[in-house]
Amino acid sequence: MSDIYRELQQRLDTYSVGFPATESGIEIRILKKLFTEEEARFFLAMSPLLEAPASVAERTGMPVDAAAARLEDMASRGLLFRQKKGDSARYGAIPFVHGLIEFKVKDLDPELAALFLQYSDEGFDRSFVNVKGAFLRTIPVRQSITPEHHVAALDDVEQILAGIDTIVVTDCICRKGKAMVSGSCGAPVEVCFMFGSMARYYLDNNMGRRVTAEEALALTRTAQEAGLVTQPSTSQNPNGMCNCCGDCCGILSSIKKTPRPADLVYTNHFSEVIADECAGCEDCIAWCPMAAISMDADGTARIALERCIGCGVCVPKCPADAIVLRAKPEGERRALPKNALEQMMLMAQERTR
Repeated sequence: MSDIYRELQQRLDTYSVGFPATESGIEIRILKKLFTEEEARFFLAMSPLLEAPASVAERTGMPVDAAAARLEDMASRGLLFRQKKGDSARYGAIPFVHGLIEFKVKDLDPELAALFLQYSDEGFDRSFVNVKGAFLRTIPVRQSITPEHHVAALDDVEQILAGIDTIVVTDCICRKGKAMVSGSCGAPVEVCFMFGSMARYYLDNNMGRRVTAEEALALTRTAQEAGLVTQPSTSQNPNGMCNCCGDCCGILSSIKKTPRPADLVYTNHFSEVIADECAGCEDCIAWCPMAAISMDADGTARIALERCIGCGVCVPKCPADAIVLRAKPEGERRALPKNALEQMMLMAQERTR
């Protein structure tokens, strides 16, 4: 095994949610499938700080034209991030998530999908647990919000989408990969949204299609009706928003394995059963993505608050209207990072605690 791939793994492990080593070395197999040794070395010469080709050429000793061609080639294949402004472009290194794996959405193959699922089981799943919800946050399903229950703009899908200039929808890489290997849950696939510069990267690389805020809202409503959990990135100005399930989604399936998923998400809400109105039909049990609901001895649904992530999926699925969404007390709410930089710093802090 070439040391360059271990060096690349260690570098990626410092980004975002990380990229931990495993006993089997499955992570190295993934990197070898994604990068040639030359591309791995070039990636290691980059940082997340966006740079023009001339700057990269000067630092690496390459001719400017050669550096520009290498940067563009790797960015076009999802191995670097590219930000275009007019006729100029800047490039930077990217994490494994969100980055290298999601950028394979248009050319994901069964081999890579299987490797990723194996890696998730062998160690990558703990990366999502270690950042304690700082990567994505849960906001309530719109149908769970009663007229008298107003949520903050940062927890409202319509308000989030209304403030975005460029919105691109793409396929869920988790659900797409799971379908290739063992079969997915059957929920809608075109449900992940990118905003701003990330959206433009997806457009430039033909990895999604541009939609209006109204179209994005309609797609999100369809996803929520299918029982998916809406999760924008944690910062106050998110660069993306996913609609996830507890079976296929890397994040939700990872925290679902823990005894207290509620401690590992950013959420301002929780669900509550009105016992006198519960009909004991058990529909809510099937819909809960965190297995937070069980039945008492008397046949009444019970929600384990240590497992409830406040998504509100169960509320509109209850035929007896016996479940309501509650806002957490002010003192139990978590402040959101102002921007992506603060979010990255928060994730780094959480991982080193």
